[in-house]
Amino acid sequence: MKLQDKVAIVTGAASGMGKQIATHYATEGAKVVVSDLNLEGAEATVEEIKAAGGTAFAIKTNVASEEEINELIDTTVSTYGTVDILVNNAGIMDNMEPAADIETKNWDRIFAINTSSVMYSTRKVLPIFLEKESGVIVNIASAGGLFGARAGGAYTASKHAVVGFTKNTGYMYAKNGIRCNAIAPGGVETNISSSMTNINHFGASRQQTGMAINPRMGKPEEIAKVAVFLASDDSSFVNGQVIAADSGWSAY
Repeated sequence: MKLQDKVAIVTGAASGMGKQIATHYATEGAKVVVSDLNLEGAEATVEEIKAAGGTAFAIKTNVASEEEINELIDTTVSTYGTVDILVNNAGIMDNMEPAADIETKNWDRIFAINTSSVMYSTRKVLPIFLEKESGVIVNIASAGGLFGARAGGAYTASKHAVVGFTKNTGYMYAKNGIRCNAIAPGGVETNISSSMTNINHFGASRQQTGMAINPRMGKPEEIAKVAVFLASDDSSFVNGQVIAADSGWSAY
C-alpha cells in the first residue's frame, strides 16, 4: 500500500473530489481525517471507509476560520499522533462575475475559503513536518488558477493565489523533506456548482467560449488517483508543481 500508516487530512471530504481522495487514501493504507462543514456527509464518507476495512474519523470544519483549522489539526495529532499528508480540497465557486460586478463580501468569502484556508492549514502543519523532516501538502487548485476565463474574477484570482502559494511553499521547504504540489482539475463532475447562487450572465457568456474546447468532464476518482500519486513516494522528486488533470483542455 502506497500510504501505509500515513495520517492524512482531507478538507471538503463529504462529497466529490474530497470524498474520493479520502476513500482512495484509506484504500492505500492511510488513516484519514475526513473534514467538512457538512458533518453528516463527512460521517457517511467515514462509514464507507470503515466498511471497506479502513481507518478514519469525521470532524466538522469551517475552513474559513483559522480557529477551526487549528482545531482540525490539533484533533488529528491528539487522535493519531501526527500528520503526514495535508490535502486542501475545500472550495467554492463564484457566480462568474467579472471585475465590475464583484461584491466585496463575496470576494472576501471566496478568498477566505479558497485561499486563506490553504495558508492557515499549511502554516499549522509545518512545525510538525519540520520537526520530523517529512510531510506532503496537496492543494486542489483549478484550471481557473492557470487561465483567465474558467470562472469569474474572484474565483480565478483565488486559485491563482493557491498556485503561487504552492510553488513558494514547495521551494521554501524543499531541503526540509517537505513537498507541496497542486492539482489543477478541469471540469469535474462534482457538486461545487451548488455554491453558485446567482449566475452573472455576461461573465458566464464570456467564460463559455473556453468550455466549447473542453474535451470532456472528469470523474472525481480520476483526480483522486493523481492525489494518491502526489502523496506517495512515487512522486518523491515532484515538488512545487501544478499538475493539470483536464483531458487536454489546457493543451489547446
